[in-house]
Amino acid sequence: MFIQITLYIHILAATAWIGGALLLFALGIVMRDKEAQKQVYHHIGPIYGYFETVWLVLLWITGIILFYHYNIWDIMTQTDSQLAYAIDHKLRYVALITILTIIHMYIALKTHTKERTKLQHIISRASSLIIFFANLGILWFAVVVRNILA
Repeated sequence: MFIQITLYIHILAATAWIGGALLLFALGIVMRDKEAQKQVYHHIGPIYGYFETVWLVLLWITGIILFYHYNIWDIMTQTDSQLAYAIDHKLRYVALITILTIIHMYIALKTHTKERTKLQHIISRASSLIIFFANLGILWFAVVVRNILA
């Protein structure tokens, strides 16, 4: 029962994480007025950041529990299978997203009520975009893992 609840929380957290990213990505595309976009991000950005941080921490905790429960390390080190390949790539995307999220959050918290430098702006936007597409990569490999195990 514990593992089923852990998996449920992992999937819920992934849904919230990716759903939030999709919402902000859509806002960035749909909102043409840059001042309105800036105001929206100014107001929802901090809430979103804390919300997403909670989900990312839950993803890590539940992911580690599932990793050890299902002996994923053995699968990755003792086999040269499609499953090992998919899990390896999923974990690489997770590491990338985590690093970029830390960088993005650092800039966001440091500059929340201030004007960003051009470099901070570029790094913040680039990290958001890479995180968005890496989320899709994680989702892809999660589906691959599920299909292999089904």
